Amino acid sequence: MPVLFAVTVLFIMQLAGEVLARLTGLPLPGPLIGMLLMLAALMAHGRVPSGLRDTCHHMLKHLMLLFIPPVAGIMLYFGPLEREWIPFLLACIAGVALTLVVTALTFRWMLRRAEKPRP
Repeated sequence: MPVLFAVTVLFIMQLAGEVLARLTGLPLPGPLIGMLLMLAALMAHGRVPSGLRDTCHHMLKHLMLLFIPPVAGIMLYFGPLEREWIPFLLACIAGVALTLVVTALTFRWMLRRAEKPRP
């Protein structure tokens, strides 16, 4: 039962984010807004429920399966991508580079924070 509840919560948060994005016209994807809503809810709750944690851990182990729909979507737009492949390629490279830099800086910050003595 905790798995069903956790998946339901995840879908409700995504739906709420999508509805909020469409109603307000925010230039953010609905799933991103849903993740921010989930973060706010978890911060207000004070902890991550064990069922949600276990379900998300299991989903992350099989994350590659979640990339199949976007790849299929890219294949549907192969014509426009064929004509505009340079901006697409540059956006992909810039996105990967930005992700690597932010991850490295965050990791370095976390290491420094862990080394500091606590009172």
